Amino acid sequence: MIKRTFDWLIQPLGLIAVGIAFLALFSLAAYGIYETQQTPEQPIQFPHRTHVAFGIQCLYCHPGAARGPAAGIPSQSTCWGCHEQIAKTQTSLLLKPLKDAVESGTPIEWVPVAIVPDFVQFNHRAHVAAGQNCENCHGDMTKVTIAENPQVMNMGWCLTCHVESAGDDHEKLIKLADCGTCHY
Repeated sequence: MIKRTFDWLIQPLGLIAVGIAFLALFSLAAYGIYETQQTPEQPIQFPHRTHVAFGIQCLYCHPGAARGPAAGIPSQSTCWGCHEQIAKTQTSLLLKPLKDAVESGTPIEWVPVAIVPDFVQFNHRAHVAAGQNCENCHGDMTKVTIAENPQVMNMGWCLTCHVESAGDDHEKLIKLADCGTCHY
């Protein structure tokens, strides 16, 4: 059975079938990577650049980054705490979804932008404690309206940063390059 299958695969028709299967798998993998790197549609067009221009620090809206593994997405009460004091909130079409959500008590369904696979543990607190700035991973938010991944967040990218962060400290390099640092 295996020999007949192999014999068929080395025939011209078999080679074409193998080529089509390879192209299908390659296309599927490329599509998967493309989809995970796209900026998702958000319920509100949140202009990071405007908020950063007002001097609002990242940790004000994402306080979880300093306290634990997840940065978190700001609650409606965090948004409304500022926006209810701004007259423009009552008339702005961009802010209408926020106003409507607060008035109806319906939570805003934000779509996370920077997502790592389930087998990766990214701890914001450890990175903040190590002195990493938010823009090192998330890019310069003063230049974007909608948050997006500025680079492909993959293992090679993370490992390069870990190795560079260790510098000449061999003990630190062993710890930061250990698989168990991110995969536990």
